[in-house]
Amino acid sequence: MNRANKEAWVGTLLLSVWLLVLVWQFTEHRRVVSDAQSDLRSRAHDIDGGLSAVTRAFSFRGTLFEDRLDPVLNQLTNALVSTDPLLAVGLLNNDGDIVVDAGDTNLLAHALTTETERWTDENVTFVLTIEGVSVNPEGTTNNPTVVLPSMHGFTNDFPHEPRNFPPTNFPPPTNAAGQIELPPSGDDGHPHDGDHPHGRDRRPPWMRGMTDAEFHALAAKRELHGLVLVMSTENFRAVVTRDWWLRAVIAFFASISALGAGLAWRNTARTAELQIRLVRASEQNSHLKELNLAAAGLAHETRNPLNIIRGQAQMLARAAGASADAQEKSRIIIGETDKVTAQLTEFINYSRPREVRRTRVSPAAIASEVIRTLGYDIEEKKLKVDAVGENIFVEADEQLLRQVLFNLILNAIQAVGENGRIQFSAANAGKNEAVIEIRDDGPGVPPENRLEIFKPYFTTHQKGTGLGLAIVQQIVFAHGWEIECVANEPRGAVFRISHLKVAI
Repeated sequence: MNRANKEAWVGTLLLSVWLLVLVWQFTEHRRVVSDAQSDLRSRAHDIDGGLSAVTRAFSFRGTLFEDRLDPVLNQLTNALVSTDPLLAVGLLNNDGDIVVDAGDTNLLAHALTTETERWTDENVTFVLTIEGVSVNPEGTTNNPTVVLPSMHGFTNDFPHEPRNFPPTNFPPPTNAAGQIELPPSGDDGHPHDGDHPHGRDRRPPWMRGMTDAEFHALAAKRELHGLVLVMSTENFRAVVTRDWWLRAVIAFFASISALGAGLAWRNTARTAELQIRLVRASEQNSHLKELNLAAAGLAHETRNPLNIIRGQAQMLARAAGASADAQEKSRIIIGETDKVTAQLTEFINYSRPREVRRTRVSPAAIASEVIRTLGYDIEEKKLKVDAVGENIFVEADEQLLRQVLFNLILNAIQAVGENGRIQFSAANAGKNEAVIEIRDDGPGVPPENRLEIFKPYFTTHQKGTGLGLAIVQQIVFAHGWEIECVANEPRGAVFRISHLKVAI
């Protein structure tokens, strides 16, 4: 797996973990919101149970007087406001109308809906059923508690008897269906005291002027069926906001951790690659030191005989009376001797350990000097050679970098045909890094040979020694750089040197 694939794999892994953390925090936040809502619902049901207990405790045989319920309900509501976020409470009949209320009644006017639960930014409304009350399939109410109004509400609406009757809290009896059982009435529609089982009408005296139908309608209208609670969401919103900030902080640090892990892995990978390159260069230098000793002896032992052979061939070619055939053979000997000497020189250069002395140099300036040096070869093939890109400075050994660019440009000159084109470029490739490229429009290098061309004595040119690109790779490795050969679209080859350190 190459470096690009490793970076993609690690980046995908870190992104997946980061997304997993975000989903986890979102899920936990939803759970906290749900728990906070459930807590408010539980408080509402507790209040429902308390109010149901109050109505049962103060009722007698299914009836309860409003003037006895109001002070208790207000006192209980005030107590609940201090301990629970209760804003208003209303007791409802079967039609959803308010019978008795307490707290901020303005909220109740906007709270009555067909919904059993409604949330707003400021409060939440719950519509609940009073405990002990159930609804038949026919829509009637079982076991209701009837809230009878006080005498003050009937002084002008119905005929009434003198006020010298003491108030009574004895409600009329109810039947098995929970409805009020009234005594038989006369032809005028008004009940007679003598017809009551106990000899008198058990209804409050101020309501005895009502007919049976009126009393039935009033009782049905004031049967308690449910209650509506309006509770503040201030504490709920505080819990949700606090948890949201907690999740946001966790997500922020998760993002920082993922980014830091990615950068740390990247730096570690680059450091590991650099160490590998340095180890490889060190091993190669150690091997080259041994080769250099052998090459020095070989050069000493071989150059002297070659010089003697070359000198004798020159003497034969210049001798008086030498035939044309002898002169031609002497020139062949001289040429072959020079070729062996050049190969020997290349081998000595290859086997010499590279001691890098880094300075601040400009690759573009060195490339321009090399192009001028190779001007005769460029003009001979009518080539167009350009030096483009940024004028940047890198840390490198000037002489070694000149040899690298000389070998690469010369290799490109040998590869392209007449009227070909060669291009040199140097540019920034990231933070504190630069890249150098030499492009040509020659026949290119087959994919199977793009690694082989850097090996010693591998060449595709008839006049090449096979050591030029090997020397280039050796110098590149000594600097801790990387070199590769890739295709140049639409044709040709690109030799790219990367990881050059930009000089400040």
